[in-house]
Amino acid sequence: MDKKDKKDEIILQQLEVIQTLTEHNLRRMGTDFWGAPLKAPEVKAPEKSGTSQAPEEPKAPEAAQAAGGAPEAENAPPPPEKLEDLQKELDGYIGLAAVKQEVRNLIDLVKIHQLREKNGLPVTELSLHMVFSGSPGTGKTTIARLLARIFHALGILSKGQLVEVDRSGLVAGYVGQTALKTRKAVEKALGGVLFIDEAYALNGSSGNDFGQEAIDTILKAMEDHRDDLVVIAAGYDDLMDRFIHSNPGLESRFNRFLHFEDYSPEELLAIFKMRCGKGCYELEEAAEGLVRDFLREENRDPESFGNARGVRNVFERILVCQANRLAGQENVTREDLMKLTAADVLAARGRAPQEGKALRAGEDA
Repeated sequence: MDKKDKKDEIILQQLEVIQTLTEHNLRRMGTDFWGAPLKAPEVKAPEKSGTSQAPEEPKAPEAAQAAGGAPEAENAPPPPEKLEDLQKELDGYIGLAAVKQEVRNLIDLVKIHQLREKNGLPVTELSLHMVFSGSPGTGKTTIARLLARIFHALGILSKGQLVEVDRSGLVAGYVGQTALKTRKAVEKALGGVLFIDEAYALNGSSGNDFGQEAIDTILKAMEDHRDDLVVIAAGYDDLMDRFIHSNPGLESRFNRFLHFEDYSPEELLAIFKMRCGKGCYELEEAAEGLVRDFLREENRDPESFGNARGVRNVFERILVCQANRLAGQENVTREDLMKLTAADVLAARGRAPQEGKALRAGEDA
């Protein structure tokens, strides 16, 4: 083997290793966000010169099945997680005390329902379709995603993925297209949870609106696939209440309601400090009270602030001010990069340092 052929052989081996690692990592990502498993990108080998023969390209899953082989493992749903681990994850969320208790109640209900079935006792039909109500940023999508995984662990759902849609993902502009668009979303969610954000938007104001077609298609899917599909409708409290009670079909199928309270100032501060920990930032002791005041000030209207989303925005504004401060320093240490100071918080609030001292003095008094 000459030098060129040897070099090409080494390159081929490296590409095979890269492809194997890529496929492994993509499979580990699971289907929590997008439903269908992701496929690894095809890695093409360089062509060899001369008479040396390149290795045979791997067959596509369809070709392998046609040849009598087994389908690719990546087409299989991810294995169920341990219920104990999922419950620990639930307990680790900040706030949401009432929601956490409702989820625990639901887990217990499903367990006992399954035990009665196992022992040949009569059971009522178990409907798990739910309504999540509350302001933006209160954890509705996060809990919906966790519930999908919990139901998968309990054997209620075959895959456990979450598919999130809103009106634009279900309603089309022409007759007949909405049903097709909605059915595609349902098919993607089969085996998991279909999460409809701002579901009340499906109730159009005009008689020609196609939102009702989407509602009818979803109601039929809830009936046809009641053993392997959970639908969660989410949105603001009053709007969701009117939406559910505007349609007898919705009212009969959605009988579980979870209300998500706005976060308290202390919970918002805890979320901020959690973000600091995840990003390897340290909040200066003198800055903690200023952050609490900043969050309370911004959260005067929870709907516009967005609760946990608002905390993220405040956090990013403070990071910008930290970057502006450090950019003016001649020497920047690792500790400097990690520390968020009172000056950073005051700058993000548009306050002068002297004003911050006066505020802290008032707190101490």
